[in-house]
Parts: sequence; structure tokens; C-alpha cells
Amino acid sequence: MLRTLAKTILKGPVTITAPKPSDEALAELAKRVDGAAKVKLGRSLSIREVDAGSCNGCELEVHAINNAIYDLERFGIHFVASPRHADVLLVTGPVTTNMSEALKRTYDATPDPKWVVAVGDCAFDGGVFAESYAVVGAVSKVVPVDLHIRGCPPTPMKLLEGLLALLSVNEGKAKKSV
Repeated sequence: MLRTLAKTILKGPVTITAPKPSDEALAELAKRVDGAAKVKLGRSLSIREVDAGSCNGCELEVHAINNAIYDLERFGIHFVASPRHADVLLVTGPVTTNMSEALKRTYDATPDPKWVVAVGDCAFDGGVFAESYAVVGAVSKVVPVDLHIRGCPPTPMKLLEGLLALLSVNEGKAKKSV
């Protein structure tokens, strides 16, 4: 046991370095999202993430846009704990039977103007869970969806592009898929 512990301490962690996104592209994209939010809302964008029954793959990517590499907060875009403070509901996973009512109530608690973004393939059409007895299906079966961000899971850059596309719609609600 001590030999294994000493070997682990001396060798260090066995991980690979994460690919670094282009700093210029990330900064430009985030500034455009922030600028569009201020034009649309008059302030920065507030996001409430809702896990409706996913495998957590999409949550890892959603949380990655808040890590030290992407650092979404530096552009004034932030996650909030209450739907009452949110502009965007970022919904991941297929909606399970048990989460259907909670998602409806969260949607109703979010003040207008509000947008719903379905993140990932499962949120779009139920994915691999589509025919399960415990799954209602896509997010659009429970609440109106303004934007679908496809991917299993979508990358943080694709999430930022999706938020920009959502804010770039000039008038009314438009259903889009990114």
C-alpha cells in the first residue's frame, strides 16, 4: 500500500491537457453575446440551467463555459439560482415524467421576456431515451422552445454561438436550431 501511494505521489496525475480555445475567437464571440444582450434586454444576460433528466454530458459542457478557460462571467453573462431572476432557461436532457411538472413551474416562474434553449440531442428529440416509459420526450413537448443547440454534447463554443443566435433574432420568438 505504501509503495503504491509513494509511486502515485512521485509520478503525479495522469491527465492530458485540455485543448485551448482561440482566445481571440472566444473574446469576440462573448463580446457579441454581451452586446446583443444589452441591446435586447438593456442589461447582461441571466441564465438558469435546468436538468430535465439527462445523462450529465451536456451539464459538463454547460459548466465548462463558466470555468477558467471560457470564464463567461467576465462578459457579464451569469448563471442564477432562481428562475425569477433568469432571462434564459437552458434545459438539458429529455424531460422525464418526474421533471415535467417542475419544468412547467420553472417556465411559469421565469419573467417575460424569457427564452428557452434546449441543449443537446436528447433535449431536441429525446435521444437514446426517447422510447423509455419514464420519459415524456423532447423539451418542446412540455414548454415552448426558442432555440435548439444540437450535439451530444454540444461544445462550449457552440453554446456561446447558440446564445448569440438567440439574442440576434430581431423581433418576436423564432424557433431555430444550431
